[in-house]
Amino acid sequence: MTALQQYVDIWWRSVGDFVELVSALPQEDWSRPTDLPGWDVRAVVSHVAHLEGVLGGAPEESVAVPELAHVVGPMGRFTEIGVITRRDVEPASVVEQIRRYTAARHADLLATPPTDPGAPAPGIFGLIGWNDRTLLRNRPLDIWMHEQDIRRATGHPGNLDSPGARHSADYLLESMGFVLGKRLKAAPGTTLVAAVEGHRPTAITVDGSGRGVSLPEPPTEPDVTLRMGRETFILLAGGRRPAARADVVVDGDTDLAARFLAALAVTP
Repeated sequence: MTALQQYVDIWWRSVGDFVELVSALPQEDWSRPTDLPGWDVRAVVSHVAHLEGVLGGAPEESVAVPELAHVVGPMGRFTEIGVITRRDVEPASVVEQIRRYTAARHADLLATPPTDPGAPAPGIFGLIGWNDRTLLRNRPLDIWMHEQDIRRATGHPGNLDSPGARHSADYLLESMGFVLGKRLKAAPGTTLVAAVEGHRPTAITVDGSGRGVSLPEPPTEPDVTLRMGRETFILLAGGRRPAARADVVVDGDTDLAARFLAALAVTP
C-alpha cells in the first residue's frame, strides 16, 4: 500500500468513526457549543458534510456569508457556507449527506487510486495550492479532529488511539520546527524535544538560517523537553484549549517552554 493509499484508508476509517458518533447523538446535543468559536455541534457536522460533498460530487453550494467574528479570510468564508446552508436541515439528513458523498469519493479512490503526490488537488483545494498528498493527508486530520470536538462537547471522550488519532498527532508534530524557528525566532542552536505519549520523541533545533529542523535523535541535554499525552498535544496544537498547557511536564528552560506552548496552535 502506497502512502497515498494509506491516507485514503485512514480517512475512510475516520469517516466511519465520525458517522457512528454523530448518528447516535440525540437532538439536544446538536446545539451544544464546541471549542471552535462560533460553532456548535451542528456547525461542525455541517462543515464536514460540506467539504466531503465538495469532494464527493455534490452540487456546488453558494450563499452570502455575513460578517462574523469567527470567520477570517476567504477560506473561512468558504467553510462557513456549509454551516449556513444546513442550518435548518434535519440532523439525520446531514449525516446521510456525509455517508453518501464519502461513499462516492471512496469508490472513486478505490477505482482509480491516486499515484502522483504532486498532482494538483481537485476543485478549490487545487486553487489554494494543494496537491493530492496535502489533500489526502489533511482529510483524516480534519475528520478526526472534528470528531474529538464533538466528543468533548457532548461528553463522549474516546477514540484517542485510532488510526486517525495517530495520524493527526504525527502530522501536527511535523510543525514543531516551524513553531520554534519561524514563530518564536529562537536563537540558532536552540534545541527542543516534544515527547508525546504514543509517538517517537520529536527533536528539533534552529539552524544558522533561523529554520527549525528535525534532529535524528534527541540531544543529550536539550534546552527544553515537553512531555504530554496525545490528547493534551492535540488540544494545544489544534488550538482548542490553551488551558491544557497545565498538563504538560516541562524539563529545562521554563520561559522557552511557556512561549513555545503559547505559540503551538498550528491548525484552526
